[in-house]
Amino acid sequence: MISAPRPRLHYAWIVAAVTFMTILVVAGVRASPSILVVPLEAEFGWSRATISLAIGFSILLHGAIGPFSAAIMNRYGVTRMMLFALAMIAIGVSATPFMTQSWHLVVLWGILVGTGAGAIANVLAVTIAARWFTAHRGLVTGLMLSGTATGQMLFLPLLAMIAASQGWRMVSVTVTIAALLLLPLVFFLMRDRPQDVGLFPLGDTQPPPPEPEPKGNPFREALANLGEGLRSRNYMLLAASFFICGASTNGLIGTHLIPACFDHGIPEVAAASLLASMAIFNLIGTTGSGWLTDRYDPRMLLFIYYALRGVSLLILPHSFDSFYSLSMVVVFYGLDWFATVPPTVKITANLFGRAKAPVMFGWLMCIHQIGGFCAAYAAGAARMELGTYLQAFMVSGLLCMVGAIVVLLIGLKPIQAEPKPAGPAGPVRPVRPAAPSTMRSAAHPGSRAQIVR
Repeated sequence: MISAPRPRLHYAWIVAAVTFMTILVVAGVRASPSILVVPLEAEFGWSRATISLAIGFSILLHGAIGPFSAAIMNRYGVTRMMLFALAMIAIGVSATPFMTQSWHLVVLWGILVGTGAGAIANVLAVTIAARWFTAHRGLVTGLMLSGTATGQMLFLPLLAMIAASQGWRMVSVTVTIAALLLLPLVFFLMRDRPQDVGLFPLGDTQPPPPEPEPKGNPFREALANLGEGLRSRNYMLLAASFFICGASTNGLIGTHLIPACFDHGIPEVAAASLLASMAIFNLIGTTGSGWLTDRYDPRMLLFIYYALRGVSLLILPHSFDSFYSLSMVVVFYGLDWFATVPPTVKITANLFGRAKAPVMFGWLMCIHQIGGFCAAYAAGAARMELGTYLQAFMVSGLLCMVGAIVVLLIGLKPIQAEPKPAGPAGPVRPVRPAAPSTMRSAAHPGSRAQIVR
């Protein structure tokens, strides 16, 4: 039985806080391979392309699991999915110190960690925002997703120092402990829906419309939603822009910025600190983007974000020898990194409604991570072939400019908005058409008003 009175602190904020902490730790786990690239190359003699392939698989599965994870959450619950995914991450990371072959890296980080992280990353934030929040949904989406930036900010410098002083195996031990510490937090505090604690979603004063009980195969449901998206022109344009987003963030900068700094004589700890400082601005940018998304056209926001990102990437290869230039790139790119997500989530919800938004966004994240996989491997291969990351940065910058143009084409056909409560009818204003016509008054549907030129 749902009770109408609301407590002083709505439980939605506790659920959002647990989600934030989960995303933060998963971000720290996923950021650690960028620190392992150089040590693994030195100890095992594996090529940078081989290591990048394993990281690329992790990025790919991180996205591919998302839509199925959202459907499974609808069927079996958010809490169960979170506990299962965290256990999978802990197993994959804890076994890393014992690997001796390159395919071990592919299995442990590419498959186990990639699958676990993909099950509880961005799709989790979108699911929680859709279920628990009616008011402040854009803002809280940005806040939860800013956990990615915070995780990088906290973990990267720490893990880089551990790798430099204790060796890369202690990096795996550290992130394993962090993942295991989350398990009791999720078990005792996480709840699937507001109804589980006798509440309405934050901002609602009446119970939400009842959702149909999921009975079908969740994998079939996810594939059916993908088919619906493939038939939508706006969704395909949004997917194209998000492919570019993944290629230019997780794939290129997230994987190769630290090795690129190392190529230019910047020590690994200093390079990790740069990526972490980028994460500070990422936190500000993502939260601010959520606030802006509640107020402004998400398409124009995406245009600005992709254009600024493209400029930053075009400047980056020429900035490694100048602390001032590199710092400016870090600021601009950091503000922009995850800022694309809240507007993308809003457009997705407008297109397909609140109930389908998590699965549809999950497919967008799949495409996002495919872009990341392509960029992670291609940039590593280009570095091995050409001895520099210059071409990879330039191509990615130009792709971001293309993404800025693509998002402007979204919504040229009407976007289906979520229904709003009907307000009182206002006074009828006379309309002077270009030719004689007959129309019905909006205030009096039964009357006929003859308008003469």
